[in-house]
This record gives sequence, C-alpha cells and structure tokens, in this order.
Amino acid sequence: MNTNAVEFFSNNPVDSQHADKKLIVAAWQLKNPDNMGKVIRLAHNVGAEQVLFIQGNEQQRESKIRRTAGFSYDQMPWQIISEDEFQSKYLDTVPLTVLETCDGAHNIFTQKMPGKTILLAGSESHGVPAHIIEKSACKVYIPMHGGCKSMNISNALSVAAFEWLRQQYYK
Repeated sequence: MNTNAVEFFSNNPVDSQHADKKLIVAAWQLKNPDNMGKVIRLAHNVGAEQVLFIQGNEQQRESKIRRTAGFSYDQMPWQIISEDEFQSKYLDTVPLTVLETCDGAHNIFTQKMPGKTILLAGSESHGVPAHIIEKSACKVYIPMHGGCKSMNISNALSVAAFEWLRQQYYK
C-alpha cells in the first residue's frame, strides 16, 4: 500500500479556488518559535492566503521556525507585524474571527464563520486582548470535554482552520 501524500493528492485533487473564500491565519504575541513554524505549516495545509504573527519587539529564532515549518517556510507567505500595522492594514479590510474563551463566544462547531476572515488566536499565556476582541465579527471557542480546558495554540488553530475549511467547502 502506497501512503505517499503527494501522490495521493495528485490523484485526488481538492477544489479550493473560490474568490469568495479567503483565510488569513494569525497569532497574537507568540513566544515559542516552534509554535510559529507549526502555524505556518498549518496555514499551508489549509490553503490560507497568508500568516500574520502580531508581535512586539522580541526576536524569534528563525532557524527554529524554519525547522518546524519545513517545506512551508519558503512556500507559505508569512510575516511578523506590529499591533499598529495589524490594526491599520488588516482590521479594516478583512472580517476578524477570534478564537478565544471570552464573553459572547460561540461553539466553533455550531457557529458559522465568515468565508473571508482573519482567524486569530492569542498567545500561549495571555490570549487576545479585549480591545482586539471587540473589533471581531465572530468569536468562537473550541468545546473541551476532558479535564484539561486549554489547548496549545497551534493545535487550537488547527482545529479552527479545518473547521473553517469544512464550513466553506464541505457543508
């Protein structure tokens, strides 16, 4: 049995070219470069348009990001931007979907997410700040049935990005 993913998808193509669908994956103030690499790879997997890392002035070790992102490091458009740049260039042009446990958030599996959206998750320790959440068009959370009520950001964005993909293409 051949289990080569490249060969599999070349024989089983997925239609994902729709002008009314646009996903930007974003992460707020990540501290772990491995998580950044995982987010880049995830965004490449789901066909996102780009990845935004909204950061302060801290430096990230690009070698760790590259190692974790693998092939996607050079193939997936990504950038590190400031909060001011995020607000001025993106929040006025693309609806924001916040993945956060906050007031007004809805179960991600029952809430319809916009076809064009920035999917934003917060840092490993502090989440998304309230002033950014207030600007969102959609607030969603992932229900946690087990004893642990938190999830690594790259895992949470994976759940959310694939749920967005399912909603857009596999209704």
